[in-house]
Amino acid sequence: MDGHRQGGIMKSIDKLKWLLTERHSIKNAETEVRDREDLLSPGISACLGCGAELGLRIALKVLGRNTVLAIPPGCMGGVGVVGYGPTTGAKIPVFFPLLDNIASMLSGIKRQYNRKGKKVHVLAYAGDGGTADVGFQSLSGAAERGESIIYICYDNEGYMNTGIQRSGTTPYKAWTTTTPVSNSYRGKPQANKYMALIMAMHELPYVATASIAYVEDYINKLKKAAEVEDGLSYIHLFTPCPVGWKFPPDKTIEVARLAVETNFFPLWEAEYGKIRFTKRIWFKKPVKDYLKAVGKYSHLTEDEIREIQQVVDNRYRLLKSLAK
Repeated sequence: MDGHRQGGIMKSIDKLKWLLTERHSIKNAETEVRDREDLLSPGISACLGCGAELGLRIALKVLGRNTVLAIPPGCMGGVGVVGYGPTTGAKIPVFFPLLDNIASMLSGIKRQYNRKGKKVHVLAYAGDGGTADVGFQSLSGAAERGESIIYICYDNEGYMNTGIQRSGTTPYKAWTTTTPVSNSYRGKPQANKYMALIMAMHELPYVATASIAYVEDYINKLKKAAEVEDGLSYIHLFTPCPVGWKFPPDKTIEVARLAVETNFFPLWEAEYGKIRFTKRIWFKKPVKDYLKAVGKYSHLTEDEIREIQQVVDNRYRLLKSLAK
């Protein structure tokens, strides 16, 4: 048998093993979490199809009542998670810190619980603007000090609480109210910050990317983050926003899945800086499939789409080289 054919057979066997393992993981993860108590009260008033609200509900189901939650200004504060009314909020302690000191505030809260001999999960659920921009100095400092907190950045690619404004994670050429589209201005002219990779370079105990379209993968990563006892865990969660991204609310999961299937948002994890992929895309789709599903990219020309494809491919190659 020639080497090329043998290599193809081995690759097919690897795919089959991966699919069987992943299918088993999906069943176990969904069964384990599905019937757990929902710790968000019914009064939460998030927009239809909100990816960030779904991400928070899943996180709290995994972590349970033994959790202290902090939410800085952003969508999840604006929709009532922090308790704007008698039937809103969460069934656990919730703090509402400023954007620029959430990580340091949580570090102090965790220490106080430790002094009392109580073990709790201290969770930050912060938007991408407050994470990548205003709050990054505090987050980086907490990472450098090895503070024992869980930090989830829900990434809806903009400051949605103050309008559809650009943030550090708004992608290249995306429309926002502060990066409009005209003949001379083609959306955001800068590339987005790769926050998960920046955090991985801190060599933290655990860093991961996750998507609400791959719930089993997200659940497994939440569990790993919760197991870290000494040091900061960071999860960068892809949470499409129907309002800000201009797509129908019933397409949220489809949009989130396309981002992964095109390598626009690869799924991976890193333990102490060592990266490995957690979702293999055997038949990668062109990034055009994702861009065409999201209205904030509707202005793109074919040349601009090819340019974005090159950016996506270059980033993925970089990630692959680091994973090796």
